[in-house]
Amino acid sequence: MSLEPNPALTVMLAMNDGTRAHVLVPSVRQRLDAVATVLPVGPGQGDRPAQGFLDDPAVRAALPDVDVLLTGWGCPRIGPEVLEAAPKLQAILHAAGSVKAIVDPAAFDRGIQVSSAATANAQPVAEFTVAAIVMAGKRAFRLAAQYRVERRKGDAHGMPGNYGTTVGLLGASRIAKMVAERLRAFDLHVLISDPYLTAAEAAALGVELVDNDTLFRRSDILSVHAPLLPETVGLVDGRLLGLLKDGASLINTARGKIIDSEALLRECASGRIDAILDVTDPEPLPPDSPLLDLPNVFVTPHVAGAVGNEIARLGELAVGELERLTTGQSLQHAISPAELGRLA
Repeated sequence: MSLEPNPALTVMLAMNDGTRAHVLVPSVRQRLDAVATVLPVGPGQGDRPAQGFLDDPAVRAALPDVDVLLTGWGCPRIGPEVLEAAPKLQAILHAAGSVKAIVDPAAFDRGIQVSSAATANAQPVAEFTVAAIVMAGKRAFRLAAQYRVERRKGDAHGMPGNYGTTVGLLGASRIAKMVAERLRAFDLHVLISDPYLTAAEAAALGVELVDNDTLFRRSDILSVHAPLLPETVGLVDGRLLGLLKDGASLINTARGKIIDSEALLRECASGRIDAILDVTDPEPLPPDSPLLDLPNVFVTPHVAGAVGNEIARLGELAVGELERLTTGQSLQHAISPAELGRLA
């Protein structure tokens, strides 16, 4: 659908230069320019590093005319002072994941619509997780490490597999739900644990709702998808890790601090469980971390989320929200005030 430009709608870009280049690829920038007037100033634009909205005189002077803030990585916090300087602001469209760090709750009090591209960022994480689950079911990471050392195939009949394997999802985040949907194509049994998920919602996903202890006891492969909140720091502690079966695999693409790092190291160093970690605590791991040398631990440098050409999806989603705004439609990926407190 071709949309007529709306010069009455003024957009300020609030993201660092590196983000802008990846998020607003030429085709996405074309769509953006077709529906609104994009200001030539913004925090972190041009040769300036990302800074506060009110620190740059040109940005401060432009804020009274801004209808929409198109934000992304590197955006300064949008606090009450910024909101006061932007009386016409209707929407904050975030071309990245969580808005918790940048959007002050005062924005909701003002009736400003807030949208996030978290769904677009979730897709590659879900794909990465599904790939990790399939590989973990074959114990491929541990066996590959052994193969490099021993240079022999080993006994294929003694290896595990994926048929009938039980997969546990800790948390019913967007990513976890995408993982559950994708796992329907496999002969697996999927469990999920989340205090906000109902049994009916779990059934609709095709998964079984259980408590945390049951999740850890029954899972052959357990994937962490909880948000990092004060109450989830160290949630996966030594007790829960001890409930995992011998030979189980633990996958973490969420946040490193959700898992007790010392307890995880003990379990992995014993050889009792395997771990596939895209996030760690600390991050990055120090070069002498024992986790980097264990044959049953596979560590990647936080690459599960949108990287490279995948980042363009974030811009497409945010500009799609802007197109909906210009035609009077509801935002598809709106964030509510209630959600803000539960976001990572």
